[in-house]
Amino acid sequence: MSAINKELPSMTFKATEVEQVEFPKDLLGKVTVLYFYPKDDTPGCTKQACAYRDFQKELEGSKVQVFGVSMDDLGSHEDFKSKFSLNFPLIVDDTKALSEFLGVYGEQTWGDKKYMGLSRDSFLIDQKGVVVQEWRKVDPVASVDETLDAAKKLL
Repeated sequence: MSAINKELPSMTFKATEVEQVEFPKDLLGKVTVLYFYPKDDTPGCTKQACAYRDFQKELEGSKVQVFGVSMDDLGSHEDFKSKFSLNFPLIVDDTKALSEFLGVYGEQTWGDKKYMGLSRDSFLIDQKGVVVQEWRKVDPVASVDETLDAAKKLL
């Protein structure tokens, strides 16, 4: 299921750094990278978050913003953010509303195990709150360069 050309619906989420994030209001006028990850403080998710953290320094002062999204609770997000000095908000999608809207939540496979959860997907949202590009089941580190290069091209 492709999310390209979908406008994000009105939704409000708890997030670190800010009390809440309101879509699409908090996206308008900015280029946004939304990246979904399975679980705070796990090896792949930590590598991905730290890669975005390091690139975020390069993006300071631009109109590009990054949000990490998982189903972990706010306390877990705050611990993860603090432990790795993350410089962007982490959104709590505990109801799966955003994950289901973008087709991120579903059956996942880890080795021989199958479970319901989030896939590692990233989305580029334009200044009007519309998905313009998506990356599905990405590598936790390699995809960061690609998503941020695409974001800079929208400026």
